[in-house]
Amino acid sequence: QVQLVESGGGLVQAGGSLRLSCAASGRFFSINTMAWYRQAPGKQRELAAGFRSGGTTNYADSVKGRFTISRDNAQNTVYLQMNSLKPEDTAVYYCNVILSTGYMYWGKGTLVTVSS
Repeated sequence: QVQLVESGGGLVQAGGSLRLSCAASGRFFSINTMAWYRQAPGKQRELAAGFRSGGTTNYADSVKGRFTISRDNAQNTVYLQMNSLKPEDTAVYYCNVILSTGYMYWGKGTLVTVSS
């Protein structure tokens, strides 16, 4: 079983920054991919930023140049640095982890609210 603990969400004014963290713990051998998804009110969950299995990153077009995903493999932690935030970035952000075994886990989500 894997537990994902997210932190860093909150209320910020447009143009501001936030940094999300997600730490994975539990009994597992290794993590294959880590990513951040987001779900805005009334919309489907979408990928915001993530690591592919080869270690490269991919970003939603709407966040390119503003968000940066990084990870600390030793700490099994993934971060999302969000700069130049816009009201349309308001969403619940979910951490997603896929283990080397193929099992997928989701965090409970952290709310990011960007005021105009």
